[in-house]
Amino acid sequence: MNPCGRTACNFNDWRQRVTTVFSRTATRGKCRRCPWAQSCQKRSQTTDAKHDPVSEKSRLSALDLAQKIRDSATKKATQPPLSTQQKRVLDIKRFSTQLQNVHPNVLAKHLHRSVLYQDNDVVVINKPYGVPVRDDTGVTSISSVLPVLSKMMTGNKIKSDFNLLPCLRLEKEASGALLLAKRAEVVERLLDLQRNHQVEMTYWVITVGVPVPSVGIIDIPIIEREVTGPQPHYKMALSPLFKMNDSGDGLTKIRAHRQAHPAVTKYKVLDSSSGCSLVELQPCTGVKHQMRVHMAFGLTCPILGDHKYSHWNKLAPQKLPERVLKKLGLEQSKSRHLPLHLFARRLTLPGVNQANVSVSCPAPKYFTQTSNLLQLMLPFKEERH
Repeated sequence: MNPCGRTACNFNDWRQRVTTVFSRTATRGKCRRCPWAQSCQKRSQTTDAKHDPVSEKSRLSALDLAQKIRDSATKKATQPPLSTQQKRVLDIKRFSTQLQNVHPNVLAKHLHRSVLYQDNDVVVINKPYGVPVRDDTGVTSISSVLPVLSKMMTGNKIKSDFNLLPCLRLEKEASGALLLAKRAEVVERLLDLQRNHQVEMTYWVITVGVPVPSVGIIDIPIIEREVTGPQPHYKMALSPLFKMNDSGDGLTKIRAHRQAHPAVTKYKVLDSSSGCSLVELQPCTGVKHQMRVHMAFGLTCPILGDHKYSHWNKLAPQKLPERVLKKLGLEQSKSRHLPLHLFARRLTLPGVNQANVSVSCPAPKYFTQTSNLLQLMLPFKEERH
């Protein structure tokens, strides 16, 4: 009697069916009329499961993961590498953010290493970019670490010989020489000197555009105005304003607002190239954002990286000419990361019983690198005394 129990199924038929069951692993063919063959098929499936413990679902997940890894590697390989300028811009942004969140002792040590000058009354430090002078935003500021800096400068005594106090204003986005006083009475004396135009501050800026004429004085009052639109905000603006006359061949002066602040800025073009300029500025007054407003709206040559005053009616990153973007190796979409290229180059104070004290500050690294890319020649270094 044959194994199938049917007369129509001879031995050769049975052997052929069993061979088919084990050979067709993809389709797992069944002998519907042969229960023994079906049991053989089940045992075969059980054996396969023992040799392959990974389920079909898990196998597909692993394959998908491997494919994602390959796609990620391919994507990274196809992305163009960042240029030197783009890396530098990202480094500056990351560094300034870190400085605003570091422990006060860390910032104090950095400022201690950056002291440019000191005597019995004042201290001049090299302020880093992106750190506010006064503690009005909750982040680490220059003022918040001055008690620690005072102790460091007196040898970490329990009670320091003086308490450093900020004197003159320097914007958060600006860098360079920052004047500090050792006593409150010195602060009052220095403010009086500033009001009498006896404290001279010299700044270097890189502008988008070339001022005409190359040397001059901007004497236009400044007032804070509201900018209406989709994003209402406030900006400092020129007052009086000027508008085109009816004939279209000249400008008509509008009467200045009574609340406008007098603002005077001396300027001198030191070098120009690639549609940009290296300009020396000497503000004779201390109005908020005075130099930025005078350069952007007075001379139509905004400072490089000044995203606030490059436009009047909107808040948007500075729009740079194609030639400037090419020189800097930047895309327009990355221009929002450009730092404000304004730093306090030199500070001059009248001496009490001696000659004037003049302290020069070295240009920050990002400023010199941008100057090199734009082929702007920085003047020779000056000795501080």
